[in-house]
Amino acid sequence: MQIENLLKWLHQTPMAEALRENEGFFPWIESVHVIAICLVIGSIAVVDFRLLGLGSRQRRVTVLGDQLLPITWIAFGFAALTGALMFASNAVAYSANFYFLGKLVLIVLAGLNMLIFQFGIFKTVQQWDTAIAVPAAARVAAFLSLTFWTLVLIFGRWIGFTLVPAIVG
Repeated sequence: MQIENLLKWLHQTPMAEALRENEGFFPWIESVHVIAICLVIGSIAVVDFRLLGLGSRQRRVTVLGDQLLPITWIAFGFAALTGALMFASNAVAYSANFYFLGKLVLIVLAGLNMLIFQFGIFKTVQQWDTAIAVPAAARVAAFLSLTFWTLVLIFGRWIGFTLVPAIVG
């Protein structure tokens, strides 16, 4: 019951009301969210394709990661902020939407995959940094990353088609 009260409170905040009532505000927030997600997934995909041997094969994995990681994290920050704003605009409805909940689960899975890669597989990167064929575990992590992030996009797109506005009293 406390979660429901928190969601109702969030729904009634001035920011959430402004997002619902101002015709131009939500589309701008959503546009920034989409651009940020594109930057997140695009920068991650470049590294994943390198790990799979499908792109940037002449580049060291570490250099590619060092160059793209700042873009990824800044874009992820914007995506999270704009996502939180959109969520606040209709928190009760989003919290009950299968695709929204699925998107959150997929983001967590992508994050766990990244942590396993970073703190496990990546520890041996000096041995395969310049190799075209990286270890199988790195290729699996790249494949899972691409899969999770592609599904995040798909689920995110479906949210807009399945979200039923909540009536909050």
